[in-house]
Amino acid sequence: MDVKTGFFYLFSLVLLFAAFRVITARNPVHAVLYLMLAFSQASAVWLLLQAEFLAIVLVLVYLGAVMVLFLFVVMMLDLNMDSLRQGFWKHFPLAALVGVVIALEMAYVLMGGFRELPAAAQVAMTQGGSNTKALGILLYTEYVYPVQIAAVILVVAMIAAIALTLRQRKDTKFIDVGDQVHVKARDRMQVVKLDATRPAPPPPPAEPAPVAPAAAVPEKKA
Repeated sequence: MDVKTGFFYLFSLVLLFAAFRVITARNPVHAVLYLMLAFSQASAVWLLLQAEFLAIVLVLVYLGAVMVLFLFVVMMLDLNMDSLRQGFWKHFPLAALVGVVIALEMAYVLMGGFRELPAAAQVAMTQGGSNTKALGILLYTEYVYPVQIAAVILVVAMIAAIALTLRQRKDTKFIDVGDQVHVKARDRMQVVKLDATRPAPPPPPAEPAPVAPAAAVPEKKA
C-alpha cells in the first residue's frame, strides 16, 4: 500500500466518524463542528482524486461561509434539545424512507458507471490542462441547459428569501424609498434666525402672603 492509498483510508475513516457523530451528537454546536470536520475530510479526498476545483469550492463555500453561518446561528438561538427530541420517533419512518431512497439512487449511479467525457473535455485533459478547465468545458457544452436552469432556480430562491425578509410588518417602521430619494435639504432642516443676545425676562411679581383667618372669641355671659 502506497502513501496515497494510506491517506485515502485515513481521510475516509475520519470522514465516516465525523458523519456518524453529526447525527448522534446531543449538542447541536458539536454536531455542526463535526459536520465541518466531515467537509474538510471530503475536500482532502477530492484532492487525492485530483479534483482540485471541487475541493477548493467545498472549503470556500461550505467551510468558509455556510457552516460558519450555521454555527453562529445555532449558538445564538440556544436551541432546546429536549423539545426537539420529542418528535424523533414520530418522524423516524419518513426519515428512514428518504435515507433508503437516497442510498438506492447513489448505488444506481455508482454501479452504472460514468460515461466518457466529451471530445473537447478529453482534449483539454490530454493536452496538460487542469480538470477545472475540463469541468468548465463540460458544463457549458453538454450540460449548458441544466446549468442555466439551476442558475434561474437559485436566483428565484434568492429573490424569494429577500422578499420574505423585507416584507412589511406592523411592528416595524417602514420608509418609502421614493420619498427618501426625492427628499430635499430644506425639507429636512429649517434655519431659524435668533438674536445673539436677548434680555433676561422680568421676574414674575411676588404674590402676597395669605392672611390667616382670625380665631373666633367666645362671648362672655353677663
